[in-house]
Amino acid sequence: MSFNFRLAGAVSGLALIASVSAAVAQEIRVWTTETQPARLERQQQMAADYEAASGVKVEMIPVDEGEYSTRATAAFAAGDLPDVIYFPLQHALPWVEAGILDAEAAQEVLETLGADTFAPGGVAMAQTDDGVAGVPVDGWTQMVVYRKDLFEEKGLAAPTTYANVLAAVEALHNPPEMFGFVAATKVDEGFMSQVLEHVLLANGATPVDENGFSGFDEAKTVEALEFYKAIAEASPPGELYWKQSRELYFAGQAAMIIWSPFIMDELAGLRDAAPVTINDDPTSRELANATGFITNFAGPSNPAGAAWADTRYFGITADADTEAAQDFVEFAVSEGYLDTLAIAPEGKFPIRNGTADNPTAYIDGWSKLDVGVDRRAPLSELYPADVIANIVSGLDVGQRWGVSEGQLGLASKIINSQAINRVTREYIDGTISATDAVAKMNAELSELE
Repeated sequence: MSFNFRLAGAVSGLALIASVSAAVAQEIRVWTTETQPARLERQQQMAADYEAASGVKVEMIPVDEGEYSTRATAAFAAGDLPDVIYFPLQHALPWVEAGILDAEAAQEVLETLGADTFAPGGVAMAQTDDGVAGVPVDGWTQMVVYRKDLFEEKGLAAPTTYANVLAAVEALHNPPEMFGFVAATKVDEGFMSQVLEHVLLANGATPVDENGFSGFDEAKTVEALEFYKAIAEASPPGELYWKQSRELYFAGQAAMIIWSPFIMDELAGLRDAAPVTINDDPTSRELANATGFITNFAGPSNPAGAAWADTRYFGITADADTEAAQDFVEFAVSEGYLDTLAIAPEGKFPIRNGTADNPTAYIDGWSKLDVGVDRRAPLSELYPADVIANIVSGLDVGQRWGVSEGQLGLASKIINSQAINRVTREYIDGTISATDAVAKMNAELSELE
């Protein structure tokens, strides 16, 4: 435990705290996965602002995300966990079950701030029997990125469903000038795992249920595999992943790709390392203006669709000074929230939408934060308000395998095995039938339980 004292009050009582802070030495420790120097500097500034307001020093400790599990397990065993951990979704339930996170403490913060001021999807994904594993901070949803101008020219419906995507492929695929899609096919890339989970979720196909491994439903999965093979056949040959899909889209040679919102500033010509090449001006916003984004995507067996979401949380640990940790988290997602999101606003959509008095305060503020690397501009200057509203609303319905079933750990193991990628590639290459592919996936994945 890193505190010498427990604070009696929350930030609302900062004036009183400030009067006594000079006489005490107080400090909390916060682990963060945002280790890039510029991002860490912003977090340290937010921590300094909190210290100025509360008198409590905050040490921001960068930890590589790949070391999180090992470091947390070791620190828990030694009784030396930090007070607060900023963590990705996959750790939520496993860390509550292991006793690393104090869900009751996080739930109290959520209720103090107003649970209804948060996007429901972000809250639901971290729900446990004792409360939320952590207070939702930010997230993003994977998107179908498409040439809205070409869709409008051809009178095509937006690519919100398998059927709409396939109709657009039929109308727009004209290689090598224009590929209908650029699908991920490189089996050892996490990008292919992410895209496949998105496509399978869209059709309601999942390998787990409340009891553990359930196996993929044959009918739903065959539909998803047949769809994926169709978009792979509308893609260039080779081992494709995020790099080729972005390059071809930026060159004006792809009608549709699946990507994260981190593409949005690059698409508007704000990053020299990822230039838009559709014309001679790499800073052009022409392609951004011609692009549409879809977050909720549906297959024929799941008309409601699904949005693949990545969400992040502030968790309060078992070794924390609970009251102090709660006070810091409250600050970080209220007074300090826009500073928290400003670390990388193009990929940190607000999960807390606003306050009881102004339900869209944080969405409005976030849309005005500058994005970009070599040039900067607010998202609200780059994209219309309806586009921004659509991509943020994806977090309301965000999903991942294993979350609602309480099997996130097993689902992560299944994804990380890359068996789904390998068998899907065999089906795309024509060495196995769709039904045999489903049977082979289920046989291999059942061994992981």
